[in-house]
Amino acid sequence: MYVAVKGGQKAIDNAHRLFAKRRRGDAAVAELTVEQIAGQLKFAVDRVMAEGSLYDPELAAMAIKQAGGDLIEAIFLVRAFRTTLPRFGYGEPVDTAAMRLSRRVSAVFKDLPGGQLLGPTFDYSHRLIDFDRPDHGELPEPCEAAEPGAPAPRVTDVLGREGLLEPDAGLPGAEGDESQGEGREPAAIGDLTREPLSFPAGRDVRLQNLARGDEGFLLALAYSTQRGYARNHPFVGELRVGEVMIELTSDELGCAVPIGRVTLSECQTVNQFKGSAVAPPQFTRGYGLAFGQSERKALAMALVERALRAGELGEERTAPAQDEEFVLSHSDNIQATGFVEHLKLPHYVDFQAELDLIRRLAREHAAREAVRGEENNEVPEPPVVTAATSGTEAAE
Repeated sequence: MYVAVKGGQKAIDNAHRLFAKRRRGDAAVAELTVEQIAGQLKFAVDRVMAEGSLYDPELAAMAIKQAGGDLIEAIFLVRAFRTTLPRFGYGEPVDTAAMRLSRRVSAVFKDLPGGQLLGPTFDYSHRLIDFDRPDHGELPEPCEAAEPGAPAPRVTDVLGREGLLEPDAGLPGAEGDESQGEGREPAAIGDLTREPLSFPAGRDVRLQNLARGDEGFLLALAYSTQRGYARNHPFVGELRVGEVMIELTSDELGCAVPIGRVTLSECQTVNQFKGSAVAPPQFTRGYGLAFGQSERKALAMALVERALRAGELGEERTAPAQDEEFVLSHSDNIQATGFVEHLKLPHYVDFQAELDLIRRLAREHAAREAVRGEENNEVPEPPVVTAATSGTEAAE
């Protein structure tokens, strides 16, 4: 995070008061509550949790309210709060095959084991503003299952059992992990929140980076792969949204203890197949996972993740989405906004140095032109006088 704020304290205090007043809006209108934001702006809350790397809907709603609806500012608040929290340990890997489903769609099989579940979505809605909808009114009651969606096998597992999809490789401890061997423990999974990003990054670190990456950035990169800037045309094997149990192993108890459920969106893409003289042809995969119902983010992440695997799959890197350093170094919107927005802050000394330099260069250029004109018997053109230069010359 890049934070640099200096200025007159009274002016800053007043700026805070002005912002608070603007954020509050018309005092005659009832103030938004955190509960309303958490309950009625769920997609915004989910994005703040995903990119803030902290699952807490109430806290994310508070951050959105404090930021006046600026989601990147809210993500900044959540990310900063996260750094103050003590770390009790690492949770056990979640089993998304056991997810309590609220939504599940597949673009490759119409009839798949466990069935498809449309769930809450605006995929099929008309993109027209509904002027007739009253602010407060009775909503039609949807049909809902008596019990939450039962767990269903993942489509990629079905393809994997037939040997038509590559193993989920490239992660420490996973099948094909080269760090494993007789008498050796698999390499530890990287932790991007503890160790700085370095290159080349393992798939585990790449996935962590993309999971907290900016949705808009990933969406643009994913779009670029569809327009030919990486040979990467996928099928959505499965997109599922639902709740999974989080378990934490307690040293005192010596076993995993359930601590709660979180809502996740998971997307696995099935991409063009590969093969060789010794390996059978298999589909490859891309993977995306995000907190909450963040389908666009999970799908974009899966496309970019697959593009970043170009090197390990023996593909030529030709597009920005395949450039690991470019993608991972610019995906974090907190870092990006810090470096971009700091340009608003005073740079008086830096600019004065640049100003002095360009004035000196301009004088030297004019002198050279005058000499060249005399050598060629040309009448030199009068120098252009501006307010800045005239002021400087007057001062000198």
